Amino acid sequence: MNSFGRIFRINIFGESHGPGVGVVIDGCQAGIPLSVSDFEKDLSRRKSGAKGTTPRKEEDLPNLLSGIYNNHSTGAPIGVFFENKNTRSSDYSKLKDIPRPGHADFVASQKFGGFQDYRGGGHFSGRLTLALVAAGVVAKKMLGNVEINAQLIEAGGSSDIEKAVEKALEMDDSIGGLVECCIRNVPVGLGEPFFDSVESALSHIVFAIPATKGIEFGSGFSAAAMRGSEHNDNIIRESGKTETNYAGGINGGISNGNEIIFRVAIKPASSTSRSQTTMNMKSGKMEDLVIEGRHDKCIALRVPPVLEAAAAIVMADLLLLEQKNVKVNHPGR
Repeated sequence: MNSFGRIFRINIFGESHGPGVGVVIDGCQAGIPLSVSDFEKDLSRRKSGAKGTTPRKEEDLPNLLSGIYNNHSTGAPIGVFFENKNTRSSDYSKLKDIPRPGHADFVASQKFGGFQDYRGGGHFSGRLTLALVAAGVVAKKMLGNVEINAQLIEAGGSSDIEKAVEKALEMDDSIGGLVECCIRNVPVGLGEPFFDSVESALSHIVFAIPATKGIEFGSGFSAAAMRGSEHNDNIIRESGKTETNYAGGINGGISNGNEIIFRVAIKPASSTSRSQTTMNMKSGKMEDLVIEGRHDKCIALRVPPVLEAAAAIVMADLLLLEQKNVKVNHPGR
């Protein structure tokens, strides 16, 4: 549903054009320094404003509703809320009957019987990633020396991102991108096989990020063309350090102490100014649709801080799970 995690657990809520969006974070340890200023860096990285991003600009000021007192976490659930102040819902008035190709408009209408909030994509909007970034800020505070960095390495099929964005603007169309994430200083032993392996948990939350179409770890899909003797990572230190890192820092679903590296494919934003053909559900006839409103030409530009947040949420949960296992199952460690 709308929650994720086992010990460090988040629950997101809100819609793109509703009163706002937010997140409730449970499982956060008490005594962690936390104030509004801690959210500013990652929230500003997610904001629009750069060339190729949506003209819609929101303040994105976090309202800390609960779980924080005297600039420290209390151990109670942390509630963070963001107001929506710059909406233009009239841009979406006709989409109730004319679903946009590539969007969740049609499936949402079928699933929820037409009661869904379709304005700006409603609960399916990328606006909800604001809640993920907020939760990620809290999660990063719990990671110690674990570092997470994500960057856009390709846009529109090109490593020249600026040129690719310029071309998208010229064509008045949207493009996708490839984002790489690296998690450093990961201790050995994180991951809960079978179904809560590191890859499984990361993939689960990554596919909750709108526009995600694929994920690969380490050598990824290129491993299918490699030989076993070539792909295996030789261990060169007692710490588990390996000569290569084709495994992406994970063996058997468990972190092996090397950098966890994965890449995520982000599709082009479905809302494009180019004319498309779709079904008018009211008339039962096909018709041309030109999508109005404010949309990203390259949504992948804003994904890195969201991906970092998603990874941090997973790592915080896995760390808490490992600490629980050590206390319960390994009293001698």
